[in-house]
Amino acid sequence: MSKQTYKVCFCFQRRFHVTVSEAPADIKSLFQEYSENGIMTVDHLHRFLIDVQKEPKATKEEAQAIIDNLHLNIFHRKAFNLEGFFKYLFGVGNPLSPSREAHHNMSAPLSHYFIYTGHNSYLTGNQLNSDCSDAPIIQALKRGVRVIELDIWPNSKKDNVDVLHGGTLTTPVELIKCLRSIKEHAFVASEYPVVITLEDHLTPDLQAKVAEMLIQTFGEILFTPGSECLKEFPSPEFLKKRIIISTKPPKEYLESKNVKEKENDAQKGKGSSDEEAWGKEVPNLKAVTGAHEKDGLDEENNDDDDLDEKSQPNIAPEYKNLIAIHAGKPKGGLTECLKVDPNKVRRLSLSEQQLEDAVGTYGKNIVRFTQRNILRVYPKGIRVDSSNYNPLIGWSHGAQMVAFNMQGYGRSLWLMHGMFRANGGCGYVKKPDFLVNAGPHNEVFDPSVKFPVKKTLKVTVYMGEGWYFDFRHTHFDAYSPPDFYTRVGIAGVPADTIMKKTKTLEDNWVPAWNEEFEFPLTIPELALLRIEVHEYDMSEKDDFGGQTCLPVSELRSGIRAVPLHDRKGEQYKSVKLLMRFEFI
Repeated sequence: MSKQTYKVCFCFQRRFHVTVSEAPADIKSLFQEYSENGIMTVDHLHRFLIDVQKEPKATKEEAQAIIDNLHLNIFHRKAFNLEGFFKYLFGVGNPLSPSREAHHNMSAPLSHYFIYTGHNSYLTGNQLNSDCSDAPIIQALKRGVRVIELDIWPNSKKDNVDVLHGGTLTTPVELIKCLRSIKEHAFVASEYPVVITLEDHLTPDLQAKVAEMLIQTFGEILFTPGSECLKEFPSPEFLKKRIIISTKPPKEYLESKNVKEKENDAQKGKGSSDEEAWGKEVPNLKAVTGAHEKDGLDEENNDDDDLDEKSQPNIAPEYKNLIAIHAGKPKGGLTECLKVDPNKVRRLSLSEQQLEDAVGTYGKNIVRFTQRNILRVYPKGIRVDSSNYNPLIGWSHGAQMVAFNMQGYGRSLWLMHGMFRANGGCGYVKKPDFLVNAGPHNEVFDPSVKFPVKKTLKVTVYMGEGWYFDFRHTHFDAYSPPDFYTRVGIAGVPADTIMKKTKTLEDNWVPAWNEEFEFPLTIPELALLRIEVHEYDMSEKDDFGGQTCLPVSELRSGIRAVPLHDRKGEQYKSVKLLMRFEFI
């Protein structure tokens, strides 16, 4: 028995020794092609940058800087050996993204951009009984989120304003605390404007108090267009470092009795029947108020955007004058909601289910609406766990504000992170021209049409490393090194969406797959490259080993180091893949 125990311990120690990273065969071949006698000079590296990395504007000075920045030993400071070349390819000096600065045209109207948008931005967890706090708001702003949603209600004494998820057990947080945190952190990650969407359940006197809070907190950085609707939205460039308020124009306050009646209607089961009500002819948006037991109510409280001033005798004018992006749903169903007014712009909100049910009949109308106006999409009510939905449906129809629960994690949220890694992570991504421009006969893009392949992305997954340093050595398997495989694929329009996987490599902390995949793309402008690493487990669910999602439009051709992130989107210190990207 003692002999057998000794043998197991011996294997345990031997098998957990990490393998030293070694350049894959393809990398060795490239080094031989672009070197002489085992040495890659500045001239060789310069040619490699142009030919393989597809950097036609690369200079010899830049090639020299790459060599200088690697801090190689004294014998190789003016050139690379194979080890130095491999270190460069797999290092921080070979970034995946072309720029960390905003580089899209930022002078178009706000409606021409996808905007990083949060839903119930104040919740720390689920939608029913988590805490309300300014902490998730701060975290979202630091990540680059540009649209913060606050549900505002009278406090228990009816003399001040709280932020909470109405009709639930969520604990409130004071509005003023949220506003102060927004001011402090609004422009830490990006200098482009922050939009605050208010779901308003206030009396006129409290609306006036909110106006006072907004003015005192934000002062000159608050964008105040006055009482009239904008004829066209300003640009992100014009609105740099400004705060924008978006909500429905205030109307005569609905007493709590009426609110409770609607809330009860939603909770009695009418909320679950919205799919049938919406899916046929969409006769009136009031028929689907229950899609979200809270959000459906919020969205429908004031469902007519164009009420006569005479019907609003008690409104707070100072509050109304702060609203830059007017929201609301005109009466008359989706046909009326999607009408484009040449004299004003506005914001329309639809639940994810309402959008999904509408695109079959109204797809082109939605695209035309979003060329000038803003469409906000929010999660349906059954997502009480703060999960999310497929954002590509909204984006492919031009929806600017695809609102997500940022406090959770999951593949849908990874796609959101991926989309807004574009344009330097500034929170605004310019929509493709086909979503903002009409054709010569006023025709618009039809998302339901399957287009021919425009380009093909070829991806090579060479190898990965870093798990040995970022994970406990028994995290994946108690008795042996992990068995990794990589999933790689595209999230995009339905014709482009696919996932593929490498073989599983057993017992290796530094797996080298060396596998190629090709992805034909019909709408590459909306495509996201999904990358996940998992560890195969025969008896249980495969273990998670890292992920990232990247906008195909910003992929740099060539051999690149690709950092991986954890489930919540935080980048690991060491875990990364070596990959090659080519456009055919």
